[in-house]
Amino acid sequence: MLNRRKLLTYMAGTSGTILLSQCNRKTISQAPAMPNTHISQDGFLSVDMVAQEMPMQFGRNRLMQWGYNGQIPGPRLEAKPGDTIQINFQNQLPQTSNLHYHGLHIPPTGKADNVFIAVPPGEQFSYEFTLPENHPAVTSWYHPHYHGQVAEQVFKGLAGLLIVRGELDEIPEIKAASEEFLVLQDFSANRNAHLSHGAIMLGREGELVTVNGKIKPEFSIPAQGLLRLHLLNASSSRFYRLSLDEHPFYLIATDGGAISEPVELRELLLAPGERVQVLISGDRPPSQYTLSSLPYDRGTVGMMGHMRLSSSSNQTQAIATFKYTEPVAPIPLPKTLIPITPLPEPQTLRQFTLNHGMTPGRGMVFLINDRVFNHQRIDVRVKLNQIEEWEIINPGGMDHPFHIHLNSFQVIGRNQTPEPLLAWKDVVNVRRGETVRLRIQYQDFIGKTVYHCHILDHEDQGMMGMLEIV
Repeated sequence: MLNRRKLLTYMAGTSGTILLSQCNRKTISQAPAMPNTHISQDGFLSVDMVAQEMPMQFGRNRLMQWGYNGQIPGPRLEAKPGDTIQINFQNQLPQTSNLHYHGLHIPPTGKADNVFIAVPPGEQFSYEFTLPENHPAVTSWYHPHYHGQVAEQVFKGLAGLLIVRGELDEIPEIKAASEEFLVLQDFSANRNAHLSHGAIMLGREGELVTVNGKIKPEFSIPAQGLLRLHLLNASSSRFYRLSLDEHPFYLIATDGGAISEPVELRELLLAPGERVQVLISGDRPPSQYTLSSLPYDRGTVGMMGHMRLSSSSNQTQAIATFKYTEPVAPIPLPKTLIPITPLPEPQTLRQFTLNHGMTPGRGMVFLINDRVFNHQRIDVRVKLNQIEEWEIINPGGMDHPFHIHLNSFQVIGRNQTPEPLLAWKDVVNVRRGETVRLRIQYQDFIGKTVYHCHILDHEDQGMMGMLEIV
């Protein structure tokens, strides 16, 4: 096991930064202890998915939110490589919407992960796709991706987990572990507040932080055993810098699947859209322990008149508690997981600069290589099976988590420093003043898809590019 090498903090998107030594509309919905789960049977999973407005109760706050099938987060879907998934999507929202299957390696065309589909209010669309036989075991998720309205729709609650089971789940120690799924979201209790221009510029955040739609829920750790956590940051802009009292996290998987061996971490930073799997060892005195989100400075944005705005994630928040249960037979940590082969030297090098500026008629916009998103323009054309290296350059004053659809990548380095952890990622946080080098191979599928900042207000304001695989 990597330990000192113990990577004490896993920062969003290493492969995250790693720092050495980081419904019924008439009833009020209470978030269920766990969202409903739909598991594939005999190679097939079919789900009716209704996006709708509904009242939700978060602690003392009764809010009108948007959810799937009357719940926040939406139903958890589970499938295996080779399974066919059919999702009958019904849009009962007042806005056009659609679905993006974030983290799945499936076609970007037709009825699969086609983010250019538009489903108007009152209409429906049937998605259908088959997971490749060699698809890795991953914690993926689904959420809206209709450009211009993504941030609002996700901020109102539209998100759900999509778990692909596989080889990682069969490792004996992991198979014996207890398992929980944590979806992190934030909401605003002020229903009448006007979203300021500054909030949109930085990326909206809410003061109510929830786990699985609840304020400070409780989870169990089996004494002497292992707890496996699937963690998803489903917030539109908020970062979560996580710490569990007296317990390290043992990282076993990132966005794109398992790493080669567990990595011990003292803290874990999740950027918007990022997922990880960790193990927690029940080897502390039986008690109740707090999972906290610690302060994280994701930067500031300069405004007209020299005013500067900064994130609200500047204080420690207790977001969940973990309580020990009765002892189980001791379970050791696994020594090895799934080997990862480094991608070979690239055939093509590209640079992408993330910035913002003013444009006539639109005011402040967010840009990639000085261009605002245009769905009629191809920004990058790549060849199937070709290996490319991308430099993502962030000269600005705030972090930008960078996401590429369809294919996972490996982070090679940051500035002049090689990346210490080899992992498969689809979101990498590019900190202010930082250049991240990533390596990617476009496999199996051709067609048009996108890459973008996963602070969703930035995506909606133009920080997205069109990618065509030929």
